[in-house]
Amino acid sequence: MTSSAQTIRIGIAAYPCAQQAAVLGLKDLFEAADRFQQTEAANPRSFQVELIDCFSPDSFEVLDTVILPPCLGARPEGEDLAEVARWVAWQHAHGGLVCSICAGAFPLAASGLLNGRQATTHWALAEDFARSYPEVQLDAGRLIIDDGDVITAGGLMAWTDLGLRLVVRFMGPAVMLETARFFLIDPGEREQSYYNLFSPNLAHGDARVLKAQHWLQANYQSAVTVPQMAAAAGQEERTFLRRFHAATGFNPSEYLQRLRIAKAREQLELTNASIESIAMDVGYLDVSAFRKLFQKIVGLSPSEYRRRFAPAGS
Repeated sequence: MTSSAQTIRIGIAAYPCAQQAAVLGLKDLFEAADRFQQTEAANPRSFQVELIDCFSPDSFEVLDTVILPPCLGARPEGEDLAEVARWVAWQHAHGGLVCSICAGAFPLAASGLLNGRQATTHWALAEDFARSYPEVQLDAGRLIIDDGDVITAGGLMAWTDLGLRLVVRFMGPAVMLETARFFLIDPGEREQSYYNLFSPNLAHGDARVLKAQHWLQANYQSAVTVPQMAAAAGQEERTFLRRFHAATGFNPSEYLQRLRIAKAREQLELTNASIESIAMDVGYLDVSAFRKLFQKIVGLSPSEYRRRFAPAGS
């Protein structure tokens, strides 16, 4: 590293589409952490945050950490994407910790640094990302994945989680907690699955599968079987299974589970009904099985989900 032992140089890629709330928010967060560090350590470190034009030859100067922020507009494509990817790979090769937030995972993946690694991005970008970078072990249910020298964060607002992760790494947990309290950020573990609502694909163009989806929307509360779904689609069962997965990305049983859990989430957010009655209303007679499936898909128990997402006073 060219920086001193007491200064952590952080470069935030300032490509044209970069979300300014994330860029400026990170600067503010690191500056606040600096102030808290002054009171916590006899020989405090400090963050030096720089906005980097990674298309400039001057950007090839070694940094301790580089961050690829989210994009609100079009992501870097073509030669611009290749330029950002080259810059990231160069920084990593010279010892830099590389981080991405949301769509920033695309230029990071284009650098090849994520090949064979686990990574995350915004859940809404997951399908596009998986198609573009099949060598990456994508887990879009997770909000942040720290792989040592590479950190990926998921949603648009995951810059807060990444910022706190860098503060705790370089300045320790006491400063991180002070910073989190100052910004009113929950420092506890969160996952994207808490916020990823099931949105069935209805634009795939397979009319037979669409018939089955519409039938499920009306009959999900019943004891539905795959032969019934195939009959609703007017197809032989084996053909139906193949075409349903190709069109929706799920097998029929997985699709039904996610549809039911989505309906349960709505009731947990909007009603005071008991968990037992909600489970039965969406098609589960075994409440224990419902709780386990809800935890698996959402990442929270039904009770935890209600506490986190039900409106105050409901």
